[in-house]
Amino acid sequence: MHRQGDVLVVPIAPADLPPGLIDAPRDRRHRMVLALGEATGHAHVLTGERVALLSPPEEPDRLYLLIEGYGRLVHEEHGPISLTPGAYRVVRQREYFPGAIRFVAD
Repeated sequence: MHRQGDVLVVPIAPADLPPGLIDAPRDRRHRMVLALGEATGHAHVLTGERVALLSPPEEPDRLYLLIEGYGRLVHEEHGPISLTPGAYRVVRQREYFPGAIRFVAD
């Protein structure tokens, strides 16, 4: 497992990737963003060769990574994390706020 701030990347077996995944939407700068900081505007971004950020069509916030070459998770305030080939599930840290559970604001 790898943690970068409020983002956790958990290795899974490629066979455990849900069927029907599509390329997750990219941001306006065409980056593969796992999480965008609401307060700072900084982003957890997947880079590398032969990498894919995937999601189910009906759940664009549920993210998976498929690394077939080499991948890196980068962020302006954290050190980069190297990702070896394989499949991963992305988990965003959540917090309790009176009346709701929400993603942690970075």
